[in-house]
Amino acid sequence: MGNTDQAGAPAERTAAGAPAELSAKPPADPIAGQGIAALSPAELTARRRGTVRRFFYEHPLVMDLVIVVIYLLLSAGTVFAHVVNGGFLHLILTLISAGALMFRRNRPVAVVMLLTGIETVLLLQDPLSSNASLSLWFGLYAVAVRRATVFSFITTAAASLPLVLVLLLFFRFPARMVEAGAQSGSLAGVITAVVVLLSNVIATGIGLGVRRDREHEVEVRSWADRNAQLASVSERNRIAREMHDVVAHSLTVMIALSDGAAVALTRRPDRATEVLGELSRTGRTALTDMRRVLGVLRADGSVEADGRAPLPAGTGIETLLDGFRAAGLPVSLTRTGPALPDDPVFQLTVYRILQESLTNALRYGRAISRVQVEVTHSAGQVRLRISDDGRGSTAEAPSIGAGQGIAGMRERAGIYAGTVKAGACPYGGWVVEAVLNT
Repeated sequence: MGNTDQAGAPAERTAAGAPAELSAKPPADPIAGQGIAALSPAELTARRRGTVRRFFYEHPLVMDLVIVVIYLLLSAGTVFAHVVNGGFLHLILTLISAGALMFRRNRPVAVVMLLTGIETVLLLQDPLSSNASLSLWFGLYAVAVRRATVFSFITTAAASLPLVLVLLLFFRFPARMVEAGAQSGSLAGVITAVVVLLSNVIATGIGLGVRRDREHEVEVRSWADRNAQLASVSERNRIAREMHDVVAHSLTVMIALSDGAAVALTRRPDRATEVLGELSRTGRTALTDMRRVLGVLRADGSVEADGRAPLPAGTGIETLLDGFRAAGLPVSLTRTGPALPDDPVFQLTVYRILQESLTNALRYGRAISRVQVEVTHSAGQVRLRISDDGRGSTAEAPSIGAGQGIAGMRERAGIYAGTVKAGACPYGGWVVEAVLNT
């Protein structure tokens, strides 16, 4: 006797009376009322941004226009004062700066260089300008968002240096202010230079903070994508194991029943009728189970609609053994200790290990006269022992499956910190021993 094709993950109902599978609906999305699993990481990120941020994120040109409008509004007072006095240079340079800000996303460093030159000229023209280095705030922010931290601060220092030198060397109060009692403008120039430098540093810091948040967002999205891929692979493996339980185990029982019916047809027609009835029931059950397993793939499936609720406690194992007995396997059951825990998943794990072991015996065993199933529940553990006295093992009979049956049982037991051992008995036959912690 050897292992079968593939270990089945919990399924609804398989050959020989397998219990129905638990079906879990995806958690509801409180925002849209739909399953979270139906949303991609990018969609979840977009929802987290909110309506306004999502709009500007999806329409960057609109965001650039808003920045230009803000810049022009903040510069309007100074520009108007110069235009009234007949100076149009300030207006022209301000409009050039506004146009340059439209390209700050694609050419942030070039824009900062241009804005530095314009702001220096504007400051030389009017050291008392109330909007000194205003355009640089948006340019330095764009650099910080797209470049490394060290490079961003070096750019900030290089852009601030000409402005600071102008303020320190050329800042002077107008004569009328000096006559009105104002002192030398050197101290005021130092204070203004410090303010300009700090404002540029703050703009750079804000950009670095935004860049860090975006990088974190990308990392989270990448993690979510990887997690979704792993979940998809896990789900595909689970569906594959479900199909193994439905198809492989059912077909094994059906083949045994058909062989038995062929023998009994000439000797005991009444018995052959019973076997053929059991064969029909097994086939119908397999078809129903396949529909249920495939129904799990539907997004609108539900426990109530599809009937994927587990059978009442205590009926699964007996039904399983009756099915194998009908297929000709001489199975006896010995229970020790209290009933199994009420956890349906735990009961289903026990069921699948028994099903896998008995299917192996039916498929690979030869001249079996006894199959003993022992279920012991004590001291927080459930011990399963399935042994037979047949001839044939994985070493003697080639596997007709994928050879993943025993590995699948070990995976099931591992969920409950348990172990599974399988091998040939010294006196002949095959034995499977499993320990599950409750």
